[in-house]
Amino acid sequence: MTVQPILLVRNLAKRYGGVVALDDMNLAVEAGTIHAVVGENGAGKSTLMKVLAGVVRPDAGVVELDGKIVSFSGTNAAREHGIGMVYQELSLFPERSVLANLFVNREPVRRGLVSLTEMEARSSDLLRQLGLDVDVRAPVSRLSIGERQLVELARVMLERPRLLILDEPNSALNSRETERLFGVLRRLRAGGITMLYVSHRLEEVFSICDRITITRNGRDVRTDDTSTLTIPAVIEGMIGRQREDLFPPPLPQTSDTQSQLTVSNLSGGRLDSASFTARSGEIVGLAGLEGSGVSELLDMLFGMRKSRGGEVRFPDGQGLPRSATDAARRRVCLVPSDRRRDGLMLDKSILFNLSNVAVGARRGSPLYSARTALERARRQIDALRIKGAPSAPANSLSGGNQQKIVIGKWLEIGPQVFLLDDPTRGVDVGAKREIYSLIRRMSAGGGIVLFSSTELPELIGLCDRILVVYQGRLIGEATGSQMSEHTVLHMMNTGELLAGPQQTPSPHGTAA
Repeated sequence: MTVQPILLVRNLAKRYGGVVALDDMNLAVEAGTIHAVVGENGAGKSTLMKVLAGVVRPDAGVVELDGKIVSFSGTNAAREHGIGMVYQELSLFPERSVLANLFVNREPVRRGLVSLTEMEARSSDLLRQLGLDVDVRAPVSRLSIGERQLVELARVMLERPRLLILDEPNSALNSRETERLFGVLRRLRAGGITMLYVSHRLEEVFSICDRITITRNGRDVRTDDTSTLTIPAVIEGMIGRQREDLFPPPLPQTSDTQSQLTVSNLSGGRLDSASFTARSGEIVGLAGLEGSGVSELLDMLFGMRKSRGGEVRFPDGQGLPRSATDAARRRVCLVPSDRRRDGLMLDKSILFNLSNVAVGARRGSPLYSARTALERARRQIDALRIKGAPSAPANSLSGGNQQKIVIGKWLEIGPQVFLLDDPTRGVDVGAKREIYSLIRRMSAGGGIVLFSSTELPELIGLCDRILVVYQGRLIGEATGSQMSEHTVLHMMNTGELLAGPQQTPSPHGTAA
């Protein structure tokens, strides 16, 4: 017997001028499930969700809820039909209390006054179910990012939606906070809430979702149970090609410069006595579990953390940078793993973000040239295909375009050493492909590239060799046929080298 879907979308279409956002989009969502919608930037995911949330009116097509055709004149109409949406960008008021944020524009009133007691009574059970044990009369600014995300979720849940739309709900969360959120979503599903889940993180989609709809070029191309799909199959559906095609081949060297970065017995933070050499023209991968010491290594090489021992020799003949500014002046760059916190000034323009490294690293005259800054912005916008005008704020862009700005601002100083800490985190497959091509060009231009990633396939697909760090120790490296997920995962999780001809330990726990 066919199950009647709670939500049915048929032949949805939407254009913005000459740009086709949705083109015959279809979607069927069963009640009590978590249904993922995945695709590259521009595939139509965001426009589809905005139509369902009442933010955007479609040009054609039909939306049905429980078998009845509905049309939303705005977000209030969508909420009245039981649709709630949690956006990627938090919309909380940081200086107001948790309670005030939970009841924005719908505060309960007694005798003409807002009743905090009534707010607490209405929200206490839900907050307990979400595992949010905080002082509800304290400002939201005192909460962690993970707690704020749960407040955002609670605000929508207080309206008792039947269909909950989650747009990248864990984009700013760490792994522990993500697991906490997923536990909440599983309990909501068990309670009968239906969810639409939009994310770029395919591993997490597979861990939390029941069904997946793959979109491309404004259309749905495939919908299946998660159990019948694989990540490579989803990627192929998203981009129209196989996963291996994501990784561009090595490029011919365009520089005769031969230089190297030498690290000898470097210690700091969790890292203990790491030694290796990285040379121009190669991409050296760094693999390790969270807390292994990889982040400390990159921070020390960039001058953001002091070492407690060891020696480092950069291509300019000097040792560790004294600060991030010193690193930039010596043509050493760091692309951080958290672009929103460490890589961008989100409320500033693309122009401002693309200029701040070049201006900050400059010696001599502090004079700022608006003309030069505009030329700089246009150069990187064109070269990296950033979708936005120089004056557009960074927070108006997709994750992939934001990451291009983070990289582009460093390209303006002509780096010689590239420290890349999970540079494709939180971006879609298409943007990843472009970033991989950029990394290839960094290497081919004579740069020394250290590339850390939480995704083993991209380390294996892009790097010439992979250094593995386990509990602060650099235990060895994988090269050639050794660079398999099985081998690297074993090293990352056990600190042991696989026996046999595939793996040869480096002497004294170093890699050279």
